[in-house]
Amino acid sequence: MAITVIPNLIKAKNHPFILTLAVLLICFTILLFTNTNSSPLYFFSTSTSTSDLQSSPRTLSHPPPPRASSPKNDVAVAIHADPNFHFNWKLCKGTVAVDYIPCLDNFKAIKALKARRHMEHRERHCPDPNPTCSVPLPPGYRVPLPWPKSRDMIWYDNVPHPKLVEYKKDQNWVRKSGDYLVFPGGGTQFKDGVISYVEFIERTLPTIEWGRHIRVILDVGCGVASFGGYLLDKDVITMSFAPKDEHEAQIQFALERGIPATLSVIGTQKLTFPDNAYDLIHCARCRVHWDADGGRPLLELNRILRPGGFFVWSATPVYRDDERDQNVWKAMVALTKSMCWKVVSRTVDSSGIGLVIYQKPVSTSCYVKRKDKNPPLCEQNDRKNSSWYVVLSRCLSPLPVDSMGNLFSWPMPWPKRLISKPPSLSTESGAEEMFYEDTKHWSALVSDVYLNDLAINWSSVRNVMDMNAHYGGFAAALIDLPVWVMNVIPIDVPDTLSIIFDRGLIGIYHDWCESLNTYPRTYDLLHSRFLFRNLTQRCDVIDVVVEIDRILRPGGYIVVQDTVEMINKLSPILHSLHWSLTLYKDQFLVGKKGFWRPNGLRN
Repeated sequence: MAITVIPNLIKAKNHPFILTLAVLLICFTILLFTNTNSSPLYFFSTSTSTSDLQSSPRTLSHPPPPRASSPKNDVAVAIHADPNFHFNWKLCKGTVAVDYIPCLDNFKAIKALKARRHMEHRERHCPDPNPTCSVPLPPGYRVPLPWPKSRDMIWYDNVPHPKLVEYKKDQNWVRKSGDYLVFPGGGTQFKDGVISYVEFIERTLPTIEWGRHIRVILDVGCGVASFGGYLLDKDVITMSFAPKDEHEAQIQFALERGIPATLSVIGTQKLTFPDNAYDLIHCARCRVHWDADGGRPLLELNRILRPGGFFVWSATPVYRDDERDQNVWKAMVALTKSMCWKVVSRTVDSSGIGLVIYQKPVSTSCYVKRKDKNPPLCEQNDRKNSSWYVVLSRCLSPLPVDSMGNLFSWPMPWPKRLISKPPSLSTESGAEEMFYEDTKHWSALVSDVYLNDLAINWSSVRNVMDMNAHYGGFAAALIDLPVWVMNVIPIDVPDTLSIIFDRGLIGIYHDWCESLNTYPRTYDLLHSRFLFRNLTQRCDVIDVVVEIDRILRPGGYIVVQDTVEMINKLSPILHSLHWSLTLYKDQFLVGKKGFWRPNGLRN
């Protein structure tokens, strides 16, 4: 009817105002009717199917999720829970439930081992299928103390393990004081304190130059990680590692303190690090028999030590004269000589503690001149690096060279190495430009979005994990914040972990279809950038969410940048765990974990 009046109005040229007003009203009416028949902007699609989430014997109900409109896609908007989505969450049970690590606490598999001589019982034995229980909280658990206060003290109720307090009471590792565990900075080899010990090493070999020449360190058998914790003051980042053994919860103590650490063991398999990664490796009474099994443990250190890098060994064979220690020292002399390592310093400090510093060669000349080619040089792998579930080898890793056969140089001094071209970067055309563009991209994205627009309280964040780190650009962009980042390179993506270490950052390989080697409640923020699209082709998304919930602290965050389809799959599962969710620009999902546990149990 409205359309029929148009010809009459056109003829009425003596009423221009009425004509204009009528045309506007007609246009508005058409637009209104058109919009009522179209869908508004949705956060969710209806493409998520039950088959994507279910795996027997799980109880799951998943009708299409609710749709929520967004007035502006550059505003963070809360995502509301779907009342029709249900998952039957249950608490983990057993004596280790509170500290459950699925791939290290698989007691059935451990009991069936035929041998334990090479620490097989401390290695990974993942259950099949993956458990989907929720790890309970320790009674009295509370939000961890902030950094840097946490370096020196933590809540006892968060890690209620007194065994190490008693076992190491004479060595000043850790003390209980009221509601706290206090870390005085002592250690078996730190009789005058860890600060004095760190300075003693640099005085012994000034070319170490903490925080300039030496930036990335591995601390083997780290105790409670005080060595790495105090080196942070010198711009040195240390990957502290130890097995889950009778030194109860030492790695859990380290992570609760806000110090980089991981659970690992030098047993029968390679460490989950790339070749030629660390500037320096440290061992202070770490109880590893380096010459055992044909020298495989020390050969593994040689693999991951950068050419020209140092091995600092502080142990009784270095400075004691009894027969047992001297036999160990003689074996170490023979082994290091066969590996072309040279002693650059050997000394004893004022407290009577001694150390020796070895250096890995920077050229192949010594390898060629050896009369006895034992151990032999390793054959080059087809993959750039291969250390995920790979047996230790008894051979010398060849020194790294580029596509032209040139030996890699030492990275630029810190902090220049963070933004300089990494020595291990591909020499293919466009690789360098891509690296610099990636660095620029993350610097802008973190500054403009992550730090300002996302619903994250960065003052509560200390331990960060990038679940799909690529070049480590996200970690590099956070370098001025009081956080540290564990960069993870999934095993099914191109291997860029060497580049991350070249930049002066740390990381590991991992398969996110399995559980991570860390205690529950050890990270404040997890970051995932387009991780799930390949992952869900190999495993159930619920398995990954269970692991995320296990390792994230109550009050912690996950930031997922992914497709709308993948956000649709993740959101209802996270909501079923009572997480709060917001979405920014239709692609940044921010989840915050609460204190909720199944059956209404909470702190």
